[in-house]
Amino acid sequence: MSDFFTSIAGMVVLLGVLIFIHEWGHFLAAKLFGVRVEIFSLGFGPRLWGRRRGPTDYRISALPLGGYVKMAGDNPTEARTGAPDEFLSKPRWQRVIIALAGPVMNLVLAVLLMAGLLMAGVRVPVYSDSPAEVAGVLAGSPAEQAGIRAGARIVEFAGRKNPTWEEIRWELLLLGSGKTIPVTFAHEGEMRTAQLPVTPIARPCDEFALTGYPAEPVLVAGVASDLPADRAGLQSGDVILLVNGAAVMSPCQFAQTIEQSQGKPLHLLVRRGERDLTLALRPELLDRGDGRGPRYQIGISFGTATHERRYGLGPAVQRAFWWNARLTQQILVVVGQLIQGQMSLKQLEGPLRIAQHSGEAARQGATPFLQLMAIISLNLGILNLLPIPILDGGHILLLSIEGVLRRDLSIKVKERFVQAGLVFLLVIFVIVMYNDVLKIFDR
Repeated sequence: MSDFFTSIAGMVVLLGVLIFIHEWGHFLAAKLFGVRVEIFSLGFGPRLWGRRRGPTDYRISALPLGGYVKMAGDNPTEARTGAPDEFLSKPRWQRVIIALAGPVMNLVLAVLLMAGLLMAGVRVPVYSDSPAEVAGVLAGSPAEQAGIRAGARIVEFAGRKNPTWEEIRWELLLLGSGKTIPVTFAHEGEMRTAQLPVTPIARPCDEFALTGYPAEPVLVAGVASDLPADRAGLQSGDVILLVNGAAVMSPCQFAQTIEQSQGKPLHLLVRRGERDLTLALRPELLDRGDGRGPRYQIGISFGTATHERRYGLGPAVQRAFWWNARLTQQILVVVGQLIQGQMSLKQLEGPLRIAQHSGEAARQGATPFLQLMAIISLNLGILNLLPIPILDGGHILLLSIEGVLRRDLSIKVKERFVQAGLVFLLVIFVIVMYNDVLKIFDR
């Protein structure tokens, strides 16, 4: 029950901040151009609480999933007085800026949050900023078929020279599956280039199918009860150093060793705090219900070894812009894949999953929660700029059409435009709520 309330509280705080910032952008732009703001509301529906200052009623409304700024004369179907402080009395370029201001404030917030986190210090995988030197390759992967082996160095990946592991990861996220990209690698003094197919990332280690995986400690994050690892005495926080006398360079390598063990005994050298322990276990053939069928397992989950990275003001802002630009590219790629039918609508998530993510992030601490807020703020800003009726991008599209035609569109055309947007958004809402419910029951 406490997790439920944490999730609800986390979502209310997260969405409350993002909605306030978004609507505040519209409010400030309206005030800048002398538009009279009648209502500034967090939430929709009946007014729960508020205070009037000047012409504006600042209120909190009953339905918390949204908010709005009601400006004088902003509804073309209502009677207009033609007063100079009405929204529709302003030039179209000013109305475009007012519509843009909300999403832009969300984008600015995403950059500021990430820059602040980078200055305060963030945890990143130990290999993130390292040159892409390969510790090993996955059996049967495109990297293995191309001849990449342990000790190779990725010289160029998708046109990016001397990439770090983090840069490779971002390139993969932006490329999507089904494409072929050039990978140049050096090994034992020989330089080779191969055209490799981008494969779907469905489970851990799949992201290293094209390049091989980096070296990182094999950190045990969790141990399932009454399975081989638990019975052998492995514990959360252990670091696995050796398997049958051979060094373990990566969780990917260790997982592959277990799956290929055929159930034969494995002797592990494990570091626990300051002590080194020797443990023996025998993997069991298990079906974990993840769609991959039975395979040899020992019942552990891996953690990611991280270190803290701090940035000064200038580098933090620069990296925050870079991070948000790359994530924006990823969002647009996903939108394009959805439109083209290359990605299932089942991937979409709605309020229930946001509540879960918010609760999980809140329980982990301020940094994960603010990181999630930055990501959702960026998503909110980008998606609101899409040319969909009802959204800010839809308003901008209408104003742009009117600007090209040099006249206002008829009320009937605008009503049909809005109705189409409402139907579209209602369909999307039903889909994401259905997806959320299914995912919650699956969990």
